[in-house]
Amino acid sequence: MADKPKKKTNVLVWIVLGLLILALGGFGATNFGGSLSTVATVGDREVTVEEYARAIQNEQRRLAQATGQDLTIQQMQSFGLDRQVMERLLAVAALDEEAAAMGLSVGDAEVATRIRANPAFQGVSGQFDREGYAFALRDAGLNERQFEGEVRTEAARAILEAAIIGGTAPPPGYAETIAAWLSETRDLTIGTVTNDMLDGGATAPTPEALQAFYDENADAFTRPERRRITYAIATPEDVAATVEVTEGEVQALYDRDATRYRLPPRILAERLAFADEAAAQAAREAIEAGERTFADFVADRGLTLQDVDQGTLTRDALDPDLADALFGADGPGLVGPIQTDLGPALYRVNAILDERITPLDDVRAELEQLAAADAARRRIDAAREEIDDLLAGGATLEELDAETIMTLETTEWDADQASGVAGYAAFREAAAALRDGDFPELIDLPDGGLLAMRLDGIEPAAVPPLDDIRVTVEAAWQDQALAERLYALAGRMAERLRAGETFADLGLTPQTLDAVARDADVEGVPDALIGAAFDLPEGEVATLQGDQFQAFVYRVDAVTEADPSDPAFADVARAVEDQTRREVAADVFAAFGQSVREDTGFTVDQAAVQAVQAQLLGGGL
Repeated sequence: MADKPKKKTNVLVWIVLGLLILALGGFGATNFGGSLSTVATVGDREVTVEEYARAIQNEQRRLAQATGQDLTIQQMQSFGLDRQVMERLLAVAALDEEAAAMGLSVGDAEVATRIRANPAFQGVSGQFDREGYAFALRDAGLNERQFEGEVRTEAARAILEAAIIGGTAPPPGYAETIAAWLSETRDLTIGTVTNDMLDGGATAPTPEALQAFYDENADAFTRPERRRITYAIATPEDVAATVEVTEGEVQALYDRDATRYRLPPRILAERLAFADEAAAQAAREAIEAGERTFADFVADRGLTLQDVDQGTLTRDALDPDLADALFGADGPGLVGPIQTDLGPALYRVNAILDERITPLDDVRAELEQLAAADAARRRIDAAREEIDDLLAGGATLEELDAETIMTLETTEWDADQASGVAGYAAFREAAAALRDGDFPELIDLPDGGLLAMRLDGIEPAAVPPLDDIRVTVEAAWQDQALAERLYALAGRMAERLRAGETFADLGLTPQTLDAVARDADVEGVPDALIGAAFDLPEGEVATLQGDQFQAFVYRVDAVTEADPSDPAFADVARAVEDQTRREVAADVFAAFGQSVREDTGFTVDQAAVQAVQAQLLGGGL
C-alpha cells in the first residue's frame, strides 16, 4: 500500500512534464553556449536566441499542420516568414518594456492563481500538483523564480493589451448592416451558350483585320527582355556522374540507415495508465464485457486517442516484461494490466507488424546515387577555395571551365523562364541583377553546387514582327472572335427571354439555383456571374461573356432580403462584429507596438539571427 502514492506521483510528474513541454513550445530548443545569448533588444528587454529558435520551430510546426508540408529555413526566408517571427517577438518585447515603464504588474496571489489554473500543472485529479510542478520546471531547465517572473510579465502584458484594444468595437449598427448585405440571397436560372450553337465554323481574319488586331494587342505579344548570359557551374548531379562509388561506400550507407532497411517486429499500440491494479483490471473487464470502450476511458481523463498513442514500438525499446507481454499477444486487442513507470496500464494493440528486411541489392542503385552525390558535394566543397582564388585573381569563366570542375554554359534568359539553370532561385536573382562589366562572383546553390556568371548582352523587350508570330496572332484573333460571337448570341437570347420566350424555347438546358448567397461557389458558374446577379432587380435578364468556349445568359428569379429575426442572421452579425473587432484590434495593437519600438529604440543582431538559423538548418538544436 505504501507504494501506491509514489506511483501516482510518477503519473502526475510525467503528465505534467509532457504538458509543460507542449505549453512552453520547447521542442528541441536548447542553449547555444558561448557568448551568443540575444538576437534583439527593445529598450532593456532582450529577445534571447532560445526564444527566437523556439518561435521559428513553432512557426514551422504551425505551417506543417496547416499545409501538410514541412518548410525549411530557406523556404521560410524566401517567403519572409522568418522576418514575421522576428516582428512578433519584437512586438512582445515592446509591450513588456512599455508595461515595465508604466509600472504595470500583478501580485503574488495573481501569479499563484494563474499557475494553479494552468492545466500543465494539474494532475489526474484536476488539482495542482506541487511536486510535479517543481520537477517539471527543473527538467525544462527553469527554476521557480524564473518561471514565476515570466508569468508575472505575461500578466502585466495582458493588462496592457486589454487597455490598448479595449475600445475597438465597431460602431452601432455596423455589424447588422454588413450582416444584412451578406445574408441576401438570389434565385437564378442560368443557360450556358456553347460554340456548337453557332452557325458556321471558325472564320479566318483578313490581312487588314489581323494587322489591326496585332497593333491593338501589342502588349500581349511583347517578348520580355532577354539576357545573354555565360555561366560556369558545378552541381552535385553533374559531378556525381564522374564519381566512382566503391562497394564499401554503398555498404556503409546501407549500414548507416539500418533502421530503414532492417525493420524489426513492431507493435502499434495505445497506453492508458490507472491509479492502481484494481482500477486497471476493472476497466479491462468492462471493455471485454462490451459495457464501455477503451476510448471511453481515455475520454474520462480529458485525453484523446492521439494523446495515448505510443507510436511504433520495438522490443529493444521496452522493458523485458512489457516486451514479452506485447509481442506475445496473439493479435490486436487488449494487453494488461502491465506494471509501468506510470503505474498499472492497459495497452490496446492495434497492429503487429512483422520484421521487414530490404536486401542491399534491392536498394543498391539508390545507395550508389546517394554515395555519388555525397562524394560530389565533398568534391565541390573542396574545390571552392581554389575557384574563389581564381576569381579573385581575375580568372575568366572560360579559365574556370579549363582549370576546375566547373563547366561552361550559355543561355538566353528572360523573367518568364524557370527551368534548367533558371530553376535555381539564386540564378534568377543574380541574372536579374547582372550589369554590363560586373565581375563574376561565386554563388552557392541550395543543392551544394557552385555558380558564377557573366552578362554578355541584353535584348530589350520588343514586339516581334507580325510575320514571325503570325500563327500565334491568328490563333489569338480566332479565340477572341469566337468569344465575341458567343457573347453576341447570348445577347440575342437574352432579348428573346425578355420578350417572353423560355430557356427551352432557346434550346438551352437551364440550371436553376435557389437561395444563392453572395459567396456561393457553384460548379460551372463563374463567380463574376453570381456577383453581378446581386446588382440586378428581380426578373432582370443579363449576359456574361466567358471564354472562346461558352457564354452565359441568366435571369434573377427572386431577390430575398435578410431576415433580422432569423437566428442565422444573428450568428452572421456576431461573426462580423468579432472579425471587425479582431482586425481593428490587430491594427491598433501593431501601431502601438511600432510606436513603442520607435520611441524606445530597438536593435536586431543579424549575425546572431543567422547563427540561429544556421544551427536550425544543420539540426544543431
